Amino acid sequence: MTSATQMSLEQAQQAVHQQLIEICANLGEDATDFGFDESIPGSGLVDSAALMELLAWYESFFKIELAPAEITIDNLGTIALMAGFALARQARA
Repeated sequence: MTSATQMSLEQAQQAVHQQLIEICANLGEDATDFGFDESIPGSGLVDSAALMELLAWYESFFKIELAPAEITIDNLGTIALMAGFALARQARA
């Protein structure tokens, strides 16, 4: 498997999507068809605890530490935004 620091944007999106599917399944929701550009917090599929779980996984998986000011809808509101933000942060490291 490709390491999180060597992923393409598509691979990063797939990784975030898979984790979202798993978190939603634990809540009894199906996120299989969740679009990469759909709003995660606005979807109604996850609660605040699930969002925190997703962010904890995200930091661990992509090996980045999010500053409080970075945790915004503009940076992390969709699968596509999350993947792009992680790859941009890794490129700066």
